[in-house]
Order: sequence, then C-alpha cells, then structure tokens
Amino acid sequence: MSQDPDASPVHPLPPLVTALALVLTGIEVALSAAARGFIGGADGIGWRQAAIERYGFFGQVFDLMLERGSWPLEHVARFVTYPFVHYGFTHALFVIVFLLALGKMVAERMGPGAMLTLFFGSAFSGALVYGLALDDPLPLAGGFPAVYGLIGGFTYILWVSLGAVGAPQWRAFTLIGFLLGIQLVFGVLFGGTNEWVAEVSGFATGFALSFLVGPGGWRRAVQALRRR
Repeated sequence: MSQDPDASPVHPLPPLVTALALVLTGIEVALSAAARGFIGGADGIGWRQAAIERYGFFGQVFDLMLERGSWPLEHVARFVTYPFVHYGFTHALFVIVFLLALGKMVAERMGPGAMLTLFFGSAFSGALVYGLALDDPLPLAGGFPAVYGLIGGFTYILWVSLGAVGAPQWRAFTLIGFLLGIQLVFGVLFGGTNEWVAEVSGFATGFALSFLVGPGGWRRAVQALRRR
C-alpha cells in the first residue's frame, strides 16, 4: 500500500486542544517568570498566590454562598476558572501533558464540543463535590479534575471498543486504577491533599457524560431508559 510522501509523520492536534493547552501554558509561563523575578518586579513574586486567591475554588466561599443563597458571578466562575491556575510548574506540566494526549484522542473520537464538555463539566463537578463533601481550607486549583474527566472519556472509548470485540470491559479502567494507585502510594509516603476527591469526581463525570456526548451516546441512553 502506497503512502503519501508529503504526509506529516505527526498527527496534528485538534485546534481546540491546542488552544486550551496554549492558554494553560501561557498562564504558567507568566506565573513562573514572575516568581523568578523576570517580569512583574517585586510584586511578581506574589502573582501565583494572588491568582489562586482570585480564581481558585474555596470550599468556605461555596459554603457561604449556600448559606446565604447568594451567588455572585465572580465566585460562581471559580467552578471553571480554577483549572487554569496551578501551584507550580510541575503541577501545570503534568496537566498539559494529559490534556494534549487525552484531549486529542477524545476530540478526534467524540468531537471537539464533546471534549470541551467533558473538560469543563468535570471541572465543575470536581469543585462541587470538593465543596460539598469536605471542609478543607486548602483552595482547589489546577486542571487535574478536568483532565481526569478526559480520562473518563478515554475510558469510555476503551469500554465501548472492548465490548464491541467481546473482550473484558473492566480492562478499560486500568489507567484510572493505575493513577489512583500511584496517588495512594505517594500520599502514604509523602503526604497528600484532598484533591483526589475532586479528581475521582471528575473522572466519574467524564465517564458518565460520555454516554451522552459520545458517538451514538444519546441513542444508547434513550434505549437504556426504554429497556427499563
């Protein structure tokens, strides 16, 4: 079979995945440069903390909104802005790597709109569960709950593919099991945070939403409801 000699050996990223990655990269480059004194002068050192305070998700703020029944837009926005600010360069780097790898697969198999739905839907549910289930003073920041939603989408793709060939579908959950196992080990050895609550919620949301936004997902959901 002949191959196109002009074809690129590297498959291009979907534009929406590229745009998200560039936004995350640009924010992190600016915050890292400021922390090292390259931009922002003396005030630049505090830019990261200020960004987390302004855009991170705080459980106490959420509790106050529930108590008062008041939902200021600047605080409601935190449900979807916290994935864009990270605690450090390495934190952001891992999120961007997951986004590029899994976002590409989900966008190509489900469509860019579905990928965006999983990303922000999982970010929202991660913050919601984090705020409802915990009373943690540590703000939620970083894109892991959102990219765990993409892991949920990736798991759904594998789950459907394995089912189509009659293979054991539980194997689709190998990646999430491995990641949670690694987190458990690191948590025991070095201590950890409660961010895993938001991440597990993000994964569950991404997997569940895939039944609706994935190829033929809405049809499958309707058929499942009719069978009941």
